[in-house]
This record gives sequence, C-alpha cells and structure tokens, in this order.
Amino acid sequence: MKYYIIAGEASGDLHGGNLIHELNKLDEQALVRAWGGEHMEQEGAQIVKHYRDLAFMGFTEVILNIKTILRNISFCKRDILEFKPDVLILIDYPGFNLRIAQFAHEAGIKVFYYISPQIWAWKQNRVFQIKKVVDRMFVILPFEQEFYKNFDVEVSFPGHPLLDALAKFSFKEDTSHDKENTIKRVTLLPGSRKQEIKRILPTMLASLEGFKDVEVNIGVAPAIPLEFYKSIIGNSKANLFTQGTYELLSRSDAALVTSGTATLETALMSVPQIVCYKGGLISYLLAKRFIKVKYISLVNLILDKEAVPELIQGEMRSEQIVPILKDLLVDSELKSRMKNDYSLLKEMLGGKGASKRAAVEMIALLQAK
Repeated sequence: MKYYIIAGEASGDLHGGNLIHELNKLDEQALVRAWGGEHMEQEGAQIVKHYRDLAFMGFTEVILNIKTILRNISFCKRDILEFKPDVLILIDYPGFNLRIAQFAHEAGIKVFYYISPQIWAWKQNRVFQIKKVVDRMFVILPFEQEFYKNFDVEVSFPGHPLLDALAKFSFKEDTSHDKENTIKRVTLLPGSRKQEIKRILPTMLASLEGFKDVEVNIGVAPAIPLEFYKSIIGNSKANLFTQGTYELLSRSDAALVTSGTATLETALMSVPQIVCYKGGLISYLLAKRFIKVKYISLVNLILDKEAVPELIQGEMRSEQIVPILKDLLVDSELKSRMKNDYSLLKEMLGGKGASKRAAVEMIALLQAK
C-alpha cells in the first residue's frame, strides 16, 4: 500500500519513523512518501520537505510567514494527488494538517490522525472538523481517548510511542561520572525551534552562573546549526551536545526543559526536571485567554497534578529556577516525590509496543475497506 505521512516537527519525525518501521514489517509492499526528517528517512520514507522548513511557532511567526505556509499547503495538495496514496497519516501539526485532512477527505482519500493535536487545551471546536474529515484518531495520551469519545469520534489508544523509542536506546554505563562525585551534570533542553531557543536558553544559562561543581550540557536540536547556539552562549562554559537527547539525559542529574515532548522524555528517563517556557507576548496573551488546561507540561497533564515545577513566562527567571534546582541536585523531598510520580506515569502510558499496535490497526482498517 501507499502511505503519505506528514509530520511538522522533530518529535513527529521520531514517532513517524517508529510507525513506518512497523508498517514496513507488516506490509512488504509499503511505499511511503512523507514530510518529516531523518528518522522517517532512515526507515525508507521519501522525504518531500524537511520539518525544519515548516517550524513556524506562535501567532506572530505564522503571520510573518503566511505566504510560505500557503505555498506549502498548495504544493502538498498537488503532491498528494500525484502520489495517489491509500491513506494519509497526519502527525500532530494541526494548523497545516487539518487543512490537508479536509482536502484529502474531499478527494476520497482515507485519513488517519496519529498523535492528536492538543485541541483539549484550546481550540476545542476543532474536534467537529476532525469528526467530519478524519476516519480514525490514534491518540497517545490516556485522557485523550475519553475526550474524543465524549464527541463520538472514532478513537484508538495504542499507547505512547516514546516508550518504543526508549526501548531501542542502548543504555551504557557512564564510567566517567560517579554518582557520588561532587560534580553534578545539568542538562538544558531549550526547545527545537529557533524562536523558543532564543527566548529561553539565555535565562537557563544565567540560572547556572552561581553554581559551583556543575557541568552544563545543552541538548542541540537536530535541525538547528551549532553556530546558532554559539551566538547565544557566547563565553559560557556550557557544552553543546549533539549525540541525542536520550544519551544526554542518561548521564544527567537534573534538567531544565522547555515544555513539549522533551518534558515527557526527561520523566521517562527518570531525570528530575524544571519545566521552563516563555513565548512571544502576543502568542502568550492569546494562549492565556483561550487555554483550557491547568498545566503546560505533558507530565503534569497526564498525572493531573503538578509533579514537576512549571515556570512560565514572567515566572521563568533565574531567581525562581535556582532554589528549585538546588533541591533537585540533592536528596530532597521534592526529588523523591518526583521520582515516585515518574513511576506512576510510566504505568499510565500503556507499555512499549505502541507503534506496532497502531500499525496493526491501521493496516486492518485499510484492508477492511
């Protein structure tokens, strides 16, 4: 069968790659054309556009790049018609993907949505559009299943694919860092887009200036040039780490993490963390007015409590970060409670095998037509 898959960011590329891996095992004739990145390409997908060319975040950035976005939408529609896929599989990225979903539905193409956009947080009215143009939702967060069922939307919960990605990661004993060593390693994960890195990384770095015996490592997003980070860190002694998020987290004592999939990855790697986020002023004010959830991190949303501290917008200041980070670098009550919450989180996410379960059901639905 022919699969057309669209992911608009790094996490979508990761999950898309795992899904393609399973589709290929189940369907020897699978032919995949995709918008994504290296993970999807490594699994045999023909990449039409890289997600780094699609990363426009927030109200202001979208307006400034509206012509490019419209050109991409137009090109995508033509490309789908030429490819003639058996199914269109959309991964998050709602502003773009919902437009393509409607087009594909009207063209008589089966539409699966793998990894729901966060419409439960805001823009809940999008659920009615999804109900009309998407044949099946595949959700990865336990509470999303109930949300869609409340609107009579066909929904499946195969589990969270991050557990598959972690299962493939080979943990190596870190002989260079004794846990009893006085040197502590703090990881900074400032996001995967230039706009958020530019806003968040300087504050993260400033928060570490007063710490002694601390090694600071910055996780480099795969689509962002090293020179961009170097222009921000200046004379800082922080290290730029390019070997992958899991490798970096596996050797970390604590982390400062920008809200997003990285907060969940950090939790699943059992690393104590502080969630930090600061957006553009207009985007933040709009989100504050319309957002319908109590938390911004996936960890807290799934657990439905503040298991990890969240410092958002004006709260994301060095004087707020420092005392919490000090607690996380010693055997504190906060650190112990966070580790216990992480264990519960892993149980709630359904165990490994999510990508395979999603692929099996997708193929069964396609064959049933």
